[in-house]
Amino acid sequence: MKPIVLIPARMAATRLPGKPLADIAGQPLIVRVLRQAEAAGIGPVAVAAGDAEIVRAVEAAGGRAVLTDPALPSGSDRILAALNALDPERRHDVVINLQGDIPFADPGLVKKCAALLEEQPDCDISTIIVAKSAPDELRNPDVVKAIVSFGANPKAARALYFTRSTLYGDGPVWHHIGVYGYRRAALERFTAAPPSPLERREKLEQLRALELGLSIWAAVADQAPIEVNSPDDLVQAQAYANAESP
Repeated sequence: MKPIVLIPARMAATRLPGKPLADIAGQPLIVRVLRQAEAAGIGPVAVAAGDAEIVRAVEAAGGRAVLTDPALPSGSDRILAALNALDPERRHDVVINLQGDIPFADPGLVKKCAALLEEQPDCDISTIIVAKSAPDELRNPDVVKAIVSFGANPKAARALYFTRSTLYGDGPVWHHIGVYGYRRAALERFTAAPPSPLERREKLEQLRALELGLSIWAAVADQAPIEVNSPDDLVQAQAYANAESP
């Protein structure tokens, strides 16, 4: 495999406008995500930017960024546009989509997504899950739950469904983390298809992949990364960064 890591980012976030350039202990959020992706060391890294300001910030930090159409409907469409611009020769057959709002993402998450595609030949898309038990999170529709089927390997499972609903019955509840690995052909097929009925119902685009018959596998991680989606999240991320600074 020849992976490439792409980070979609745009300024027009609904709950936190300008999020990619939000300062976290002296660095823009998007630059922190970039550094974590680079630390994974699995291949080249670039930001798929929806705005020129993001490109300038990334390049000022020594990173690589591609300006994409700001009207693209999703991060998946944005990374495909960046991929085609960066790699028209199609040298990279695997694309890791690291969300641009995870400033302290463990580089191991990127590695897990790539490794799962290599270990499971029938896997079209890989992603990450974490066990959750806090009652407020189990009922929270913003916490996306993965319904998965484990085989002999307790660290990887086939995804059967994703939902925002509360799950019932005994057993762990798996929180889905929005880091994806795509085989290039799967990404192209996924973005070429219109939003599916279940996707529109749950507002979860990964359900489009399942309805298309694509196979999604999930690797188990020990801990969910800090995500920045709101002003409160940003305050918490800034406090975390300041606490971690020497």
